[in-house]
Amino acid sequence: MRPQQLLQAWDCGLVVPLAAAAQQVELAAAFGPAGPAGVLEQLQGWGPGVLVGSGGSSGRRRWCLQPLSHLQASAAATGTWLAAQGIEPAACLHLNPLPLHHVSGLLPLVRSRQWGCCLQQVEPALLRQPEVMAAALPLPSDRPVLLSLVPTQLQRLMATPSGLAWLRQMAVIWLGGAPLPASLAGRARSAGLRLAPCYGATETAAMVCALAPDLFLSGASGCGQPLVDVELQIEAASGAIAVRASRLSPGWLESGQLQPLPRNGAGWWCSGDGGELGPDGLLVRGRLDGAIHSGAETVFPEELEERLLAAAALAGLPLQALLLLPVNDPEWGQRLVALVRPHSGADPEALLANLAACSQAWPPAERPQRWVVCGPLAPTADGKWQRHCWQQWLASLKAGPMG
Repeated sequence: MRPQQLLQAWDCGLVVPLAAAAQQVELAAAFGPAGPAGVLEQLQGWGPGVLVGSGGSSGRRRWCLQPLSHLQASAAATGTWLAAQGIEPAACLHLNPLPLHHVSGLLPLVRSRQWGCCLQQVEPALLRQPEVMAAALPLPSDRPVLLSLVPTQLQRLMATPSGLAWLRQMAVIWLGGAPLPASLAGRARSAGLRLAPCYGATETAAMVCALAPDLFLSGASGCGQPLVDVELQIEAASGAIAVRASRLSPGWLESGQLQPLPRNGAGWWCSGDGGELGPDGLLVRGRLDGAIHSGAETVFPEELEERLLAAAALAGLPLQALLLLPVNDPEWGQRLVALVRPHSGADPEALLANLAACSQAWPPAERPQRWVVCGPLAPTADGKWQRHCWQQWLASLKAGPMG
């Protein structure tokens, strides 16, 4: 669907389902046997809005209802955050390289309409051609330019001088959707890029906190303080990031029925992410459903991936991608296996040996016990790891010795 078509549908009071071509089967299952017609009519009691898929990083995509009023509340809170950075929202050019069916690609449309600023779509294919993109999208010098990216896109743009020069012209680069590797953050600081790492979800109508670019450049880590309309806390029992806000999704669609978003009696919704609240705001530890219990320790594979990627970058190892997955172990409960994708032409055995050496001094619960070369290993286009798919890939291999 084109942005103008979506705006016209909203003006008619409609709830619009948004899905990529590859997601249509999942969306049809969410509508159930009755199909979309009756379900969408029923949902219009919430006013105009969208059904948009959650990230599905835990293995199950949910089709969340987000009324337009919630999206507008998110846009208003983001505008207040911008004003606190000394940026007038109405004066900006908002670039959007993400699709409408991604909640972070949907919000630029809502923000531009609400703020009265200029919006320009960026074809995703251009991001894979930084030299072409920089020439095709010259940026104005008389207004602040805003951009939302996922880490994979940032890394690709930073890999070329023209892409890096283009990024340096941004007033704010919101970065979300996946953890920001420490090595990439360090390179971005050295390049003077005004990153604003942020955290949010489809259920929260996108961003709920963001780190100010000045704080990022000064060395602060994490995702910053909550936006003006949001409260954050960490659940004591589980370590989950909990959110309380008026723009939480009413629920998700399952077999034609709207299932209410689970909240406790005080209105808090628990995300699937673990985190901590520090002096600079929220620190995201990783997916709770991805955490493992190894021996007596709780281990977050995403944290270890970031640590190992940083060590590999420091050592100049030809590492293209890395993913740590758990396997059952009769003594430890679970242990980690590392899937590794070398750069083209690299010696895979030498790379595995060097990576094992990088982690040799780690505590036993954190140290991968098996290293497997995986040629097709890659995240999705929006930078997320579909861990359940790679778990199935790993399970399809013949069991090898742990070592």
